[in-house]
Amino acid sequence: MTRQSKKPIAIATVQANQETIDHGRRKLLVGAVTGLAAAGAASLFTIRPAPAATNDEIRPFHIDVPEADLADLRRRLAATRWPEKETVADDSQGVPLAMLQDLVRYWQTDYDWRKVEARLIALPQFMTEIDGLDIHFIHVRSKHENALPMVVTHGWPGSVIEQMKIIDPLTNPTAYGGSAEDAFHLVIPSMPGYGFSGKPTTTGWNPQRIAGAWIVLMKRLGYKKFVAQGGDWGSPVSNEMAKLGAPELLGIHVNLPGVVPPEIFKAVASGGPAPDNLSADEQRAFDQLKVQFTKRRAYAQIMGTRPQTLAALTDSPAGLAAWLLDHGDGYAQPASAMQSAVLGRAVDGHSAGALTRDDVLDNITLYWLTNTAISSARLYWENKANLYLPAGVPIPAAVTAFPGESFVAPRSWAEKAYPKLIYFHQAEAGGHFAAWEQPDIFSREVRDAFRPLRKTI
Repeated sequence: MTRQSKKPIAIATVQANQETIDHGRRKLLVGAVTGLAAAGAASLFTIRPAPAATNDEIRPFHIDVPEADLADLRRRLAATRWPEKETVADDSQGVPLAMLQDLVRYWQTDYDWRKVEARLIALPQFMTEIDGLDIHFIHVRSKHENALPMVVTHGWPGSVIEQMKIIDPLTNPTAYGGSAEDAFHLVIPSMPGYGFSGKPTTTGWNPQRIAGAWIVLMKRLGYKKFVAQGGDWGSPVSNEMAKLGAPELLGIHVNLPGVVPPEIFKAVASGGPAPDNLSADEQRAFDQLKVQFTKRRAYAQIMGTRPQTLAALTDSPAGLAAWLLDHGDGYAQPASAMQSAVLGRAVDGHSAGALTRDDVLDNITLYWLTNTAISSARLYWENKANLYLPAGVPIPAAVTAFPGESFVAPRSWAEKAYPKLIYFHQAEAGGHFAAWEQPDIFSREVRDAFRPLRKTI
């Protein structure tokens, strides 16, 4: 598979203890109070014996990818063995060859990982062990007094890179037309098996377990009251956090809500007709769900049943790019914003918004450098719950329905699925990757969503 880099890594503590690490994908400089917690880190890289860390230790984390890893990436891109051109004039067979070749050519010759690496390094990042696994997270505190702590969870095929554009608007709202009372302290973790977090070596890391880990994380950071936000996988993780009954969690905001009534889901899954007397919004959602289940779920089905079979994704960056780009059915949502960004033009009326080709490659490159194509896919295998059915969240909840989402949730469904709904709005733009595509709109939605809750604190 991928060759090991020969460049060592220094692991430093404030006590000046140093250990050398030879790892496969990246060079990490981790400052710690008492040393490195080996349990989760062992799934990320091979380490020499180091002083054991306390389980609740929070360690500063620094990213520094060896140049040898980037050179290896460019070499592999140049050596790509291409398939023949598709036999159709559209994307119905998958990512078009010409589009992928153009992206790979740019990735190999012009793309610069160091730009996003510098932006990541500028953010306060940490590592802590929870439930036996190292969890990486960004933690940015607002300068404003009484800022509301919030944990934000990404999805697949995403990472913490998705949320980078919303950090300043949410922590520093006065610079973006908001008020100091709208400020947040942000905690943005990498889910287990994603990015720089540890890779589970045993089963059980499903949304429920991740939810519990996030509550531990927020309490470990000293937050007595906090809220949660999520889209894609971040939505069920936030829903599950709400169901755990932690008194510290005041409310949640989701942008891919679990709202589909059981009779609607049954009709969609069976290919049956829509129930009678649906409203216009409900009929639109039913039609969108029907398209999703018939044409846009193949990627989830393979990851949900045979994730390890995708092993070639760890050996071919071009193959990894094609897999992450074809999220759904290509030019239609939810992949359209990424495809539009790669092509530099709106496809089928779907704008890329603020999303750029470099943004897309930043995320794909992170998957490649951390070798997380398979470990991230396993979350689909781990999940046994139906994420479409009503969430049944018992605490205050807010929902934003973005027009480019895989289906636009009707308010009538959201009110039943989230009995303590404090906010519902259909945004004017944005899709599945809303924080990435439309950071200004997304940030406004989050501010508006939690404003009613702040008044009760």
